[in-house]
Amino acid sequence: MPCGDLQEPGPLQGRTEVTVCARAGVMLKTMTLQGFTGQQPAPGALDLPRSPQKLPFTSEAESEASMSEASSEDLVPPLEADEAPDRDEGEAAKKKKKSKGLANMFSVFTKGRKKKSQPSSAETEGDSESQPGPAGRLPTVEELKADLEHGRLEAAGPLLALERELQAAMAAGGVSEEELLRRQSKVEALYVLLRDQVLGLLRRPLEAAPERLRQALAVLAEQEREDRAAAAAGPGPSALAATRPRRWLQLWRRGVAQAAEERLGQRPAAAAEGRTEAERAFLHMGRTMKEDLEAVVERLKPLFPAEFAVVAAYAESYHEHFAAQLADLAQFELSERDTYVLLVWVQNLYPNDVINSPKLAGELQGVGLGSLLSPEQIRLLEATFLSNQVASVKELTARALELESQRWTQDVAPQRLDGRCHSELAIDIIQIISQGQAKAESITLDLGAQMKHLLLVELAAFLNSYQRAFDEFLERSKQLRNYRANVIANINNCLSFRMFVDQKWQTPQDIPSHLLSPLDELKSHGVDTLLQSLFGALKPLFKRFTQTRWAAPAQTLEEIISVVGERLPEFSELQDCFREELMEVVHLHLVKEYIVRLSKRRLVLKTAEQQQQLAGHILANAELIQRFCTQNGSPATWLHRALPMLAEIIRLQDPSAIKIEVATCAAWYPDFSKGHLSAILAIKGNLTNSESRGIRSILDIHTGAREPSKSLFSLVKVG
Repeated sequence: MPCGDLQEPGPLQGRTEVTVCARAGVMLKTMTLQGFTGQQPAPGALDLPRSPQKLPFTSEAESEASMSEASSEDLVPPLEADEAPDRDEGEAAKKKKKSKGLANMFSVFTKGRKKKSQPSSAETEGDSESQPGPAGRLPTVEELKADLEHGRLEAAGPLLALERELQAAMAAGGVSEEELLRRQSKVEALYVLLRDQVLGLLRRPLEAAPERLRQALAVLAEQEREDRAAAAAGPGPSALAATRPRRWLQLWRRGVAQAAEERLGQRPAAAAEGRTEAERAFLHMGRTMKEDLEAVVERLKPLFPAEFAVVAAYAESYHEHFAAQLADLAQFELSERDTYVLLVWVQNLYPNDVINSPKLAGELQGVGLGSLLSPEQIRLLEATFLSNQVASVKELTARALELESQRWTQDVAPQRLDGRCHSELAIDIIQIISQGQAKAESITLDLGAQMKHLLLVELAAFLNSYQRAFDEFLERSKQLRNYRANVIANINNCLSFRMFVDQKWQTPQDIPSHLLSPLDELKSHGVDTLLQSLFGALKPLFKRFTQTRWAAPAQTLEEIISVVGERLPEFSELQDCFREELMEVVHLHLVKEYIVRLSKRRLVLKTAEQQQQLAGHILANAELIQRFCTQNGSPATWLHRALPMLAEIIRLQDPSAIKIEVATCAAWYPDFSKGHLSAILAIKGNLTNSESRGIRSILDIHTGAREPSKSLFSLVKVG
């Protein structure tokens, strides 16, 4: 249709046309275009659970204002009524025929979208003559407005055709600028209604019927194509105001971001007792984001065009708001618990339970959401967390030791567990250390490795404090009734600590020697305390050996063994391993004291027969000691050779043979010195001084120890 026909004023334009045109221009600049430049917030995001809140798109009142004076005459080209006197009737009829072109163009859009092979406007005009009636009638502005207000998105087609016809009229020329702007204002007012309908549906997509949602998405996709086409064509001289790109897709994404903010910003419901406000907020945001994104994947992704990237749009919006909330929170001084919870969410729960959850992992793999906090913020929070944990472990272990010490001094009897004296101290300390380690590992394994070394230092410090407190108890509380039971309970604690260390630091090189030394000292001091009264009772019996000049060594030793046997039940409440260690101490004490009596230099035997008789007694006594101690659990097999070797030195008469036996003894017991040898040789009254010196000289030769040496002869003092 020639656009020049739109230039002449028609019979329906007699109502102050200049005023209408001016008003149309003002509406276009002050209202209509502003809504399409992306300056207003737009809807388009998921809303779960739904609330009746409406996003601030251009209001319906605004649309009504723009459409208040709209009529079919405003959008339809004016009819030719007053022809010039010099024109003939044929030309007037021709022009009247052409005025139906825009109406016929609308009839095309009521039948379907116009394809590239569709006829031109001139061809459509010719066809319209043969299609009179309602099907070819141009929808009036009131009809388009009513359709849009009732949510009939089919009106988008005729509206787009009207926009194109307006562009064609401008390109053809012959229509005044005021007239073009007036018509454009009506087009844009209708677009405001269409935009509100489309984005309103996308504002709460899960509430819309799938077919309605598809219609809205189709309109949005078509508007995006028109925006791209306009951008590709580039700006040109035009009397019309630039209305593209309309950026509806951008407005939809902005609405998604706004919905994410609303959803994550809702106050969480009343939480379980014991959770902090920050913890409730993290839980609410994480759970909401996961559930909402799963709904997007399951229900919206199948409906949305792939180019809209609906899952990425929602995920990015939710991620950005979640990250912003956490970044703001990280600026404040957080409590110990909130620091931990924040790190758990940032480093563990969010990436593993939300982003990489079974339903979302495949969808979000290529989105690249990243971390909720920057690396610098994470490092600072981790340093704070480690410092908090070390301080907490130090405080809790000190408190546990203080409470345990009070039980000792208050003479509170320890618990019995499976017939053993039991203390809860080791369990308390192990739980404190393990919980600190577990909390760090629940954030990241790397942080757990850092915490492990710090806790090792704290455990060593605690064990030193434990040993000092126990030693103080041993010295000051001997008169208490439950003294021995508490000593046994604390010795048993060493087993729990040792097992914990062995399991926590599994390889020997990971266990510093200083870590276990306080336990060894504590156990040793406790065992010595338990055996102190027994060894005191044995002392006068051992003196009989020298007092009777070894006249009846068998009877004396049997009495000693009898006393030890009677006292062993006192140690039954020790753990089995410690009872064996205690028996090894008893075994060592019996052998050592026997050697002490042999080394007193009060017995001198000048004949070989006397020396052989004494050697026989020593061998018999050594066998009795070995059998008794072994039967009662002593693992000290390293003590078995000591007394028989001394008996052999006493029995032998040939200096060369004696030297060989001395060398063998020194190999088994590196602390066997010349002083000890001299004390034994003093029994052999038939050796000359030169022979004695020759025998002692064999110890000047290093024979090398056959196994890791333990102290025996060094415990025997000789003059």
